Amino acid sequence: MTAQQKVTVQLIRSPIGCQESHRATVRGLGLRKIRSTSELVDTPEVRGMINKISYLVKVL
Repeated sequence: MTAQQKVTVQLIRSPIGCQESHRATVRGLGLRKIRSTSELVDTPEVRGMINKISYLVKVL
């Protein structure tokens, strides 16, 4: 069994005042508070979610 690649994202800006779909994407990535981090499997779907809210998150 091969190890899956992981990507760590951190919420750096508040989603307050953003579109509802962007807020839902933040929650879908498992991020709650500012500076919270989430380690996710690096898939095209996750990369697309990160790309959608790139102005709110930082990839570590």
